Amino acid sequence: MKRTRVAGAVATVLALLAVAVGPAAAQPSENIGIINPLNLELLYVAAIIAVVVEAILIYTVVRYRNNDDPKPTQENRRLEITWTITTAIVLLFVGVAAYAALGSPLVGGVTAAQNPNAVEPAVTHDYPGAVGPPPERQDEIVEIEVTAQKYYWTFNYTETMENGNVSTMVSTSSSSGEPLVLPANTQVYLHVNSVDWLHAVHVPKLGLKQDAMPGKYNTITTELNDEAIGNSYQLYCAEYCGVGHSAMLGEVLVVSQEDYEEFTENPDEFLANQ
Repeated sequence: MKRTRVAGAVATVLALLAVAVGPAAAQPSENIGIINPLNLELLYVAAIIAVVVEAILIYTVVRYRNNDDPKPTQENRRLEITWTITTAIVLLFVGVAAYAALGSPLVGGVTAAQNPNAVEPAVTHDYPGAVGPPPERQDEIVEIEVTAQKYYWTFNYTETMENGNVSTMVSTSSSSGEPLVLPANTQVYLHVNSVDWLHAVHVPKLGLKQDAMPGKYNTITTELNDEAIGNSYQLYCAEYCGVGHSAMLGEVLVVSQEDYEEFTENPDEFLANQ
């Protein structure tokens, strides 16, 4: 029995080590490249805690299985101090590990992560909250308005004019089966809003999620890598929004910068060839 327990514990440790040292797969976006390592770090800690707790539980069950006259546990200050300190260490680790990820504009959101460069006027609605790139980078960064509405998405691809105003070059809609087209190797700002009630943009495989709220913009940013070019990713509404919620889907198509320019110049022809 003892040998079996030892063998099981060794096998568990070896399996965890194999996962830990496994090669990291290429990530399609910088966002998911931040989120996945954090998830793995927390998974390793959770796995160790689970093994330790289960080991103590099994030991206790086996050690006292024949105790027909159990007694209440007496006060044990050492035990209380130990589990208090251990819990504090675990929470500290989780907080420190998550701080860098949640503090990044790619995860925490541009609106919350840095001083805003307000987009004036906002894209197509007179809503506050849209955060644009720094003025010196406006020509390098793609800005897209993502508007939620029962029960579809509208994507407005914008450009900043010489007078500083924002205009829409192209619009696509999930109600027509048209995707959200994003260029790779370029920072993209998504200005998310709603025209009726609460919705939420969620593209799990790209690490994108943001609330779509009526009357305001929430800006998120992403940068997609070469691995994403030519691939399509599912877009969901992650906020229950009524009877059509489950059908409020969309598609994200990642293309090269050259193909993105072609799309903005002739969207109908480009999408017809996809």
